[in-house]
Amino acid sequence: MTSTQARHTRRAVLQAAVDAGSHCATADPDLFFRADDEGLAAWRSRRTEAIRLCTGCPVRAACEELALRDGDGRPDADEMVRAGLTGRELAAIRAAHAERLAAAVDADRDTEGRQLDTLTTRLQHEAATNPDSNRNGGVRSIAGRTAAQNDRLRALAAQIRQIRTARRARAGWEVAA
Repeated sequence: MTSTQARHTRRAVLQAAVDAGSHCATADPDLFFRADDEGLAAWRSRRTEAIRLCTGCPVRAACEELALRDGDGRPDADEMVRAGLTGRELAAIRAAHAERLAAAVDADRDTEGRQLDTLTTRLQHEAATNPDSNRNGGVRSIAGRTAAQNDRLRALAAQIRQIRTARRARAGWEVAA
């Protein structure tokens, strides 16, 4: 995921990407935060290690976008690393992108949008599920499971279509019949 893609992605999708593919998923979370009584030399060493772990992470852009939306980092303190950036760096980026981030946070609060994200994720998961996996039975049983799956897919697609149509109508877009 690129930075541009991350900026246009909802929070739930960003978080799912980070949860599924981050390099730090198995790392000690304390690596990324300076302890209250930690000396500067020790912190610099750990900070460098944390930044190195983030380098090349496939979901680094998603992690950065989440950090910015969460308000992580302070301009006056060297206390953390997230997405390979220090708290000061995050604060500077956040200040430069304040308007965009405010709009993204508002969009994340959009419950209808979250519902769309959830339904879309469920639809994708259902479509990727093999109705014949790990089941015994004849052709009739397979046909029944496939028909039931198709019914679930149609119902999810109808819910998505209904929400999108209502949103478009509220936004003043031409709604196709």
